[in-house]
Amino acid sequence: MADAAPGQVRWRCRRGMKELDVLLGRWLDRRWHRAAEPLRDDFARLLEQPDPELAAWLLHGARPADAALASVVDDILRA
Repeated sequence: MADAAPGQVRWRCRRGMKELDVLLGRWLDRRWHRAAEPLRDDFARLLEQPDPELAAWLLHGARPADAALASVVDDILRA
């Protein structure tokens, strides 16, 4: 996924929930092009999570148990 085209990643960012679409798309627009491969890989792993988990982490203040995913969530919320 780290070497995937931004268009492919953008498609995976579309979640069907406007708030998630905005947060994930904003990170993609602002950070993807300069993110290191490990961060891109962690972002890709984040996109594999179910929508209720993403909503809890990105919208409701819950924290992923996985430290790498928690770091990506923090970065998304700062973007």
